[in-house]
Amino acid sequence: MGRYHSPRRMDAAADTRTAIMQSARELFLAHGYLEVTVAQIAAAARVAVQTVYSSTGGKTAILAALLASAVNDSAVAEGLEAVATCTDPGAIIDITAEGTRRTHERHWDVLYGLLHDGLGDPGATEVYNEGITAYLKALTTVADRLVELDALRSDLDHALAVDLLWFFLGQRAWFLLVGERGWTFDRAQEWMANSARQALLRSPGH
Repeated sequence: MGRYHSPRRMDAAADTRTAIMQSARELFLAHGYLEVTVAQIAAAARVAVQTVYSSTGGKTAILAALLASAVNDSAVAEGLEAVATCTDPGAIIDITAEGTRRTHERHWDVLYGLLHDGLGDPGATEVYNEGITAYLKALTTVADRLVELDALRSDLDHALAVDLLWFFLGQRAWFLLVGERGWTFDRAQEWMANSARQALLRSPGH
């Protein structure tokens, strides 16, 4: 006989996971990831400690799930699709700036709230680094397209292009300008895109 699947039980499990994730998110943002314990998450969600592990996998897995919404944001795929068909190097930079802006703005409370001071835990740092790797992979695709269009300044190669894209459009740039210096997302996006175009792209006719 096949296993019996109870919709009511599945709904209850989903509700429990949602409560745990929400409680963990609130505690992480209020106290910092490192200071929060699984026992505190369980208490806030009104479940047993073991339920936290069985439902979500524990603190590191909760963090990974919270960050996954940003890493997998639709703006990333949409931006890369647009970059792949765009033939205007300046517009490619603008598309990339807009995409990184949309992702950060949508998930700002989690990204800046949890990550700007570091996580202070090896397992959590590994999760964070996986997200950064995905970010750099996307920027590498942008650099690939600029190379394909022969749009880079003559003193730049592909590796330097990736570095400059990360410098001007990477996560730290958003944290610095918007989070630490209080710029609006509009102002930051405009400055970052203009600066990246000047640093990366050759002048017409050169």
